[in-house]
Amino acid sequence: MRERGGNLPAELTSFLGRRREIAEVKRLLSEFRLVTLTGAGGVGKTRLALRVAAQLRRDFPDGAWLVSLADLTNPGLLPQTVAMVLGIQDRSAQGLMATLAEFLRGRHLLLVMDNCDHLVDACAGFIEAVLAAAPTVRVLATSRQSLGMAAEQSWRVPPLPTPELPEGAPDGAQVPAQVLAGSEAVTLFGERARAVRPDFAVTPANGMAVARICRRLDGIPLALELAAVRLLAISEEQILQRLDDRFRLLTQGNRAAVSRQQTLRALIDWSYEHCTASEQALWERASVFSGGFELAAAEQVCAGGNIASEDVLDLVDALVDKSILSVERDGRNRYWMLETIRQYAQDRLTASGQQSVLRRRHRDYYQRLARTARSHWFGPGQIDQIAWLARLRGEHANLRAALEFCLTEPGQAQQALTIAADLWFFFHSGHVSEGRQWYERALALATEPVPARAAALCANSLMAISQIDFPAARRMLGESRALAEALGDRSSLAVAGTWSGWLAMNEGHLHSAVAYLEQALAAHLALGDVMGAVLDQHFLALAALESDDVDRAMALFEKCRTASEAHGDLWVSSWVLLHMGRAAWRLGDHQRARASITECLRIKIRLDERLAIGHCLEHLAWLTAPDDPERAARLLGAAHGVLHAIGAAVLSYLRADHDRCIADLRAALGEERFAAVFECAAALRFDEAVAEALLDESVPAAPAASRAGQRKPPPLTRREHEVAALIAEGLTNKRIAARLVISQRTAEAHVEHIMTKLGFTSRTQIAAMINCGSHAA
Repeated sequence: MRERGGNLPAELTSFLGRRREIAEVKRLLSEFRLVTLTGAGGVGKTRLALRVAAQLRRDFPDGAWLVSLADLTNPGLLPQTVAMVLGIQDRSAQGLMATLAEFLRGRHLLLVMDNCDHLVDACAGFIEAVLAAAPTVRVLATSRQSLGMAAEQSWRVPPLPTPELPEGAPDGAQVPAQVLAGSEAVTLFGERARAVRPDFAVTPANGMAVARICRRLDGIPLALELAAVRLLAISEEQILQRLDDRFRLLTQGNRAAVSRQQTLRALIDWSYEHCTASEQALWERASVFSGGFELAAAEQVCAGGNIASEDVLDLVDALVDKSILSVERDGRNRYWMLETIRQYAQDRLTASGQQSVLRRRHRDYYQRLARTARSHWFGPGQIDQIAWLARLRGEHANLRAALEFCLTEPGQAQQALTIAADLWFFFHSGHVSEGRQWYERALALATEPVPARAAALCANSLMAISQIDFPAARRMLGESRALAEALGDRSSLAVAGTWSGWLAMNEGHLHSAVAYLEQALAAHLALGDVMGAVLDQHFLALAALESDDVDRAMALFEKCRTASEAHGDLWVSSWVLLHMGRAAWRLGDHQRARASITECLRIKIRLDERLAIGHCLEHLAWLTAPDDPERAARLLGAAHGVLHAIGAAVLSYLRADHDRCIADLRAALGEERFAAVFECAAALRFDEAVAEALLDESVPAAPAASRAGQRKPPPLTRREHEVAALIAEGLTNKRIAARLVISQRTAEAHVEHIMTKLGFTSRTQIAAMINCGSHAA
């Protein structure tokens, strides 16, 4: 699990008013386990939910967790989305929902399920299961409609209060200052207006116009914010006049048709018409992105017709200035739209008849990205697997959208096979259940005997092996081999051999495993596939170790590691380090074993590969047991906790050593003491478990830590150490800036530099490393 405090984002703009609403929602949450905030789009449901969650965070020892559903279109991926937020990697064969239920049982936390509108049935079913399984979990949901559950307490979020004006008051009439000051809608409009026009103030001269703008917009926060931006170009009176025109257009002949949603659309219509034709086109086309986009993606997907590729940057900047796009500045600027604005653009794109064309371009771009990521995952030359995994995680929603397009657009299912097959390492890194869903949907639709099907069958077999679903893996590998042979597809045939060997080893059939792997190794060498050959060598070394041929295993591990490091690899070479540590342990060289296993752990922390991290803790427990049984019991408990949280267990070929260690510790500590220590450690947070493993700071680095594949990150500066320490304390960038007396932007820059230097993708990783005391200046 991630940090116990949760993942609530820092507020980017000031939160104004809503004291009564906050108090009421907090009261409801004290009485009901499920509270749903309903209301029109743009009324402020999300901001209110986040503010309430932030104020209640201390009441929930296991944190308040935001699950944003705006970009999720497939209801079947709801459990995976929640699991990702909670830091649960989906490797369980029992089903992710069961893993989530087990994980949440006994935890006292608040789930904020945001934007449930388009997934009402799926959210209702999921929340019902969670509430039944975890009696100390509470849920705060936001949706334009209630979820229709018996346990639900629905509460409609009202608009911000607007000023009461005398009926028939003339335009030039003055509004009493206390009336304006008492209106939260006026306060919000004034605050946002000052953000774009610092000299703006609500005065007796403009008070009537501002008050009427707020009333015409029904006090809807998003509408007020969009209107305030227009003060860059026109006056309050001009804004009011244009809103009058729009309302007449939308409600002509039907006063009952006025609604908050129509009011919001009127304002967005108006904003749209005040963009240039090129800005309008980019706005519409950018709506095909899910979860945001980078500039390079917009240049390739959105260019064409009246938009030249070289003009995209200026158009993006213009839309940011007009508050159509927002930007997240994190080294690789990422742009995104509020969901209401994105939906508006999607409607226009559909009406234009261009949606299918743009979605195809979007699919093509992310298909190329997946192909590039796969080709760069293992050489040639130096690569950065940490950066690639971080980039793919950032584009997860777009990759899902690309796959969904392939599986819903006639004739495109084979493209889904290709994309998913290229992403095998991404799915295997922590999205196994989701990967299987995509593979199985695509395989069911694209039944033609082509190489893409053989490759996807191989990839899906690896997912099945990871979930200990050996019969399914055996069936898929058999079909893949037969298809590859019929097609003369030597590459898929070689990969099928690799995973067949890995399957046989997991099932305890070492002779069969070696036969498969030797055949696969010869095939990969003949094809010039270095990564395939390295994997085969790694598994052959592991087979030798399992056959007690330790000297041969060590020689093969060294050969495999040399090849991995020559290509800048971290993923395979770190697994090799773990197994070399195990081999050294078998030979009695405990110092070398500890150094290798600890170096593997450090790398896996950077990759955020929790299956491997759990096994590192397991191996360190074996090493520690003879000298410090109590600490070994803590390490075993911590390993169990990490693996259990992702629905995994100790791999089958390690079970004998695992059971032997437990028996020795029970004998040394006594059953009661062993159980108490083990259970206490199993309940540790993830970062606490890692800190337990790295408690001994005297552990030397692995002998070859400075070699190509294991390059040390550059040292942090004194100031970066200070910032990292404050991150570990749980401070936001704003609070870090206040503590160090620097600007928030400077604090953000320090955080970006720290992540870049260490190759990290989250503040959780920084906190874990600082808590472990593992990065020297």
